[in-house]
Amino acid sequence: MHTSNFRPLKRVQDVVKIFSEVYKKVPSKLLLIGDGPERSDTERLVREMELTEKVIFMGKQDALVELLSIADLFIMPSQSESFGLSALEAMSCGVPVISSSIGGLPELNVHGESGYIAEIGDVERMAKYAIDLLSNEKKYQLFAKHARERAEEFSEDRIVPKYEAYYEKIINEK
Repeated sequence: MHTSNFRPLKRVQDVVKIFSEVYKKVPSKLLLIGDGPERSDTERLVREMELTEKVIFMGKQDALVELLSIADLFIMPSQSESFGLSALEAMSCGVPVISSSIGGLPELNVHGESGYIAEIGDVERMAKYAIDLLSNEKKYQLFAKHARERAEEFSEDRIVPKYEAYYEKIINEK
């Protein structure tokens, strides 16, 4: 699964290329959720790669939690992310993440525990990681568990006290 606003920096076409490699080894489908300027180019790529029966464009959705709950992997190959809220949402549903190594994603997605991280544009490595997880049930279950646990570290009851303590520290330094 991938969710985004289909802008160039989200690299949705990389998601399709990653899926194409995964599908060669693991029977699967790709759900693309969202809409934006790159959607028509992505649809064209899907047709060119003859994946129209395997890639489902769902458009904008309100029931994201329900959709994430049926996903096996979340693919986020972005070239720019400040934090990766979409990845956090997936992880909170116990979905391991394959992401790029930019912005806040490496802080959120722990390589080799809650998912895998690769360099921007490294479609081959991301596909390899996805195939590895989808082909090894025991490893997959462990990553899914760790994804959920990692997401819980960013819950409101854990994060807000950290912000409050930081602000108190700053105020008291003046």
